Amino acid sequence: MTGVQVTAGLFLLLSLASNSTCHGQSGGEVSRDPSAPPPDVAIPGIDTSALTPRERKEWSSYVGSLLAPCSDVPVSIAQCAIEKRSCAKCVPAAKYILKAVRDGMSQEQVEKSYHNRFDPDKVRSVDIGNSPVKGPAGAPITIIEFADFECPYCAMMAPLLEATWQQRSQEVRFAYKFMPLSGHPHGEPAARAAIAAMAQGKFWEMHDKLFANRDHLEQSDLDAYAKELGLDLNRFHADMQSQATTDRLASDRKQADSLEVKGTPTIYINGREFDVHQDLNEWIAQETGDAVKASPPPTGAVGAVAPKPPASAPAK
Repeated sequence: MTGVQVTAGLFLLLSLASNSTCHGQSGGEVSRDPSAPPPDVAIPGIDTSALTPRERKEWSSYVGSLLAPCSDVPVSIAQCAIEKRSCAKCVPAAKYILKAVRDGMSQEQVEKSYHNRFDPDKVRSVDIGNSPVKGPAGAPITIIEFADFECPYCAMMAPLLEATWQQRSQEVRFAYKFMPLSGHPHGEPAARAAIAAMAQGKFWEMHDKLFANRDHLEQSDLDAYAKELGLDLNRFHADMQSQATTDRLASDRKQADSLEVKGTPTIYINGREFDVHQDLNEWIAQETGDAVKASPPPTGAVGAVAPKPPASAPAK
């Protein structure tokens, strides 16, 4: 038995008592069978009533064994939250795991997702460089997306990201990285069209058109979108095929490879890879320390939860 398990077991026993301090009373205590399963955890402010008995036991096991997300608080998530330790991330961590359990994640998935979200060594350095950006440079939240204009899951994510940015435009800086996949024959031409539009100051307008029309990305379609945006077509065609455009695509691909990006969309929020099983608003709210700002979901989105790309959307 590890030190963490011992600590968690002691905490779970103490949580059953009506008082956590001694008052000089004797007798009346009943020893619990150490082989019996640990009791369900109850953390103030976290409603577990929607969980099934099995899910509640799973959640109790996770929060009772996983360490708190602050390195200077070496106790379990549950003990940290119940004792109101100095780590402000403990209650959000417990809620995060609760949602993962409700979503039916396996133990491996829950633990991987938790560590990805809260471990300090999971924060990556993602350079914006000269990528198209919107939002203030000093924003506390930086969202960087690697995406492909022909990817259906990127198209589903686009209105959600836009709604989030509109709602938090003064505190979110959003950058786009080009990652056309080889399995999408129109992905690279569409990326080149967006880069060519950027050269004429119309990247985000083209970005929106491409995602809104991901099933119509032939060259004739790209030309039609360029005309609608009032672009110079001769310059548009030249920029689509320029070496500068090729170099930009190669630069983003190289960065994606260095980050081991596996597919699209891949999103980093303040350097930490966003788990698409989680709620985007809640994730950002935790970064800012705010309560979640409620807003109606964009058309085509379900709530504020990002779409879940299957294993069939890898980088190729």
